[in-house]
Amino acid sequence: MKFLSKARQRGISLAGLIVVLAVLGVIGVFGLKVVPTVLEYQAIKNAVIASSKDGTNPREIQASFDRRATIAYIESITGKDLVIVRNGNEFDVSFAYDKKIPLVGPASLLLEYEGTTATVAKKKVIE
Repeated sequence: MKFLSKARQRGISLAGLIVVLAVLGVIGVFGLKVVPTVLEYQAIKNAVIASSKDGTNPREIQASFDRRATIAYIESITGKDLVIVRNGNEFDVSFAYDKKIPLVGPASLLLEYEGTTATVAKKKVIE
């Protein structure tokens, strides 16, 4: 019977496995707390874009956003939190909000979200 020497053995030790599982657990907890806020941010962006096209004045845009927020379960901002600026015949709609996620004890994670429908004009470089 041939025995393998320790130099040829490969794999992970029990301590190494515990460390890897602990790191994956911490990443998983962060993911479970952060992913819903990112999904809500995407829903807010989509609602703002659609609302800016629906309304012909700021009140209509706010009302349209509030209706969409109810449908999409958006709770972080309301139509009153939108910054609406006239840009020619259209309106540019912007928003910004913070989301504080409690982690452990006094530690928390602060995420700052912002977005706008305004497009930045690209400057032409003259060569």
